[in-house]
Amino acid sequence: MSMHQRRLDLRSGCVDLSHGAGGRAMAQLIAGLFHEAFGNEWLARGNDQSAFDVAAGRMVMTTDGYVVSPLFFPGGNIGSLAVHGTVNDIAMAGARPLYLSASFIIEEGFAFADLKRIADAMGEAAREAGIAIITGDTKVVERGKADGVFISTAGVGVLPEGLDLSADRARPGDRVLLSGSLGDHGVAIMSKRQNLTFDTEIVSDSASLHDLVADMVAAGGQGIRLMRDPTRGGLAATMNEIAQQSNLGFRLQEEAIPVKPAVAAACELLGLDPLHVANEGKLVAVVAPEVADAVLAAMTRHPLGRDAADIGEAVADDHRFVQMATSFGGGRIVDWLSGEQLPRIC
Repeated sequence: MSMHQRRLDLRSGCVDLSHGAGGRAMAQLIAGLFHEAFGNEWLARGNDQSAFDVAAGRMVMTTDGYVVSPLFFPGGNIGSLAVHGTVNDIAMAGARPLYLSASFIIEEGFAFADLKRIADAMGEAAREAGIAIITGDTKVVERGKADGVFISTAGVGVLPEGLDLSADRARPGDRVLLSGSLGDHGVAIMSKRQNLTFDTEIVSDSASLHDLVADMVAAGGQGIRLMRDPTRGGLAATMNEIAQQSNLGFRLQEEAIPVKPAVAAACELLGLDPLHVANEGKLVAVVAPEVADAVLAAMTRHPLGRDAADIGEAVADDHRFVQMATSFGGGRIVDWLSGEQLPRIC
């Protein structure tokens, strides 16, 4: 940084329109805040792009946008969430994440202190995942044109040779494995938004899942048909999506689906079904029955899968319904695409 440039006032300063105008103030913001948080050899070169070596094999690429409110919540913030979400989209293909890009749209008047917290969380999440944020972009918009800050990301990863995870590979008899309890992230967000407090604090499950996925792939190999992270819309939307894409139905055991008591109580208070609540650190996998036990054992040995459970199976069903069986021998069939709940069946 040049001697005549003033340092950012990270304690009480705010973003203004000059920080997005491409001049000295913008360079100061990028060097004094984002480079400090993400620092790596690619960013240090100061180019509008970054070149990197490509590993042998097939590449995986994803992109996503993050507009969460509130920006800060128990267990994380929009910055860590942006990294975890992008890493997980890559991991659901069975791939190893390598590099990320990040684009920021910042509202005029946004506090530098809050922006630093977000950037620091992104940098820490990236380092914990063993990846680097190697390029990005910053724009500043007028007051009222953004909800504080929006973040867009893109990520690339490399896929192990011979691995092809896809919903069209699912077969009747396949087992459905869930990596842990549902609803933690969504309830943490909503409770913060509504200023609700509970005897037990509900913390977001936001986390990068690629190490868990690597253990699963090592245990199950080609026997893993597909993996998804049940984010927006929760397990309900995810299972419906898989059913539509695989042309199968699914029979799930409702009592086998883990939900923490505090989350269940909060959902009851808020009038929510945990099956429909977002998660950011969980995955659902459809696996061949002959590898299900080995994959589940690998999941439970990992810290992010210690509460993993076998929650059901794929079944032949031209209607592509998802049946939720209960411990009482009955159940309900839910077409989650239309939201129609059909009568209880035996």
